[in-house]
Amino acid sequence: MVIHSAQKMRRIVAEVGEMDRKFAPLIQRRPLCTIGRSAPKESHFESLVGSVISQQLATKAAETIYGRLVGLCTGSISAKKIIRLDDVALREIGVSGAKVRTIRGLASSVIDKTIPIDRIDEIHDDQEIFEALTSLWGIGRWTVEMFMMFQLGRLDIWPTGDLAVRRGWDIVHKNKEEILPKELDRKGEKLHPYRSVVAWYCYQGVHESRGLAY
Repeated sequence: MVIHSAQKMRRIVAEVGEMDRKFAPLIQRRPLCTIGRSAPKESHFESLVGSVISQQLATKAAETIYGRLVGLCTGSISAKKIIRLDDVALREIGVSGAKVRTIRGLASSVIDKTIPIDRIDEIHDDQEIFEALTSLWGIGRWTVEMFMMFQLGRLDIWPTGDLAVRRGWDIVHKNKEEILPKELDRKGEKLHPYRSVVAWYCYQGVHESRGLAY
């Protein structure tokens, strides 16, 4: 994946502040966007499995279950190790039946090379990655968007189905009524090619409103 330097990201966020001046004060107050700033600490497969586990779960609960899965896999999660685990073992650590099916399907697709997971960052067309991953059972738009933003460092992902992104947008723009995903999709059209960065600062708006440092 391409690593974006701090200098490049400062240029990008300055451009974002020009695209939508409502973000400029928040950008000045909060940290510099971290998307694509460093190589990922986990494999692409591990990241996707983590995203699946995180679906509709509180962060702490998801982290606990993921940690248990790492333990079951003796330190690192891989497709071959997942295939060797039985469903009972996965259910016992808190993985739901639906997520077991999804994780197993992902592992099978990696093993039979339907999904070239180790080289997926070499695919430059975001839509191609999106379509390949969402073709798998149980992997939807949000999961792929989080993977593309935070694992692959793609800068033009626009996760308007994410409540936190919409809430952050409302905070930044001081909206009295909650913005709908379809309307935010439309507003994002003027924010190419840095919509991931805008989304990241939407998250920052929520964090700031909760008194969180980051």
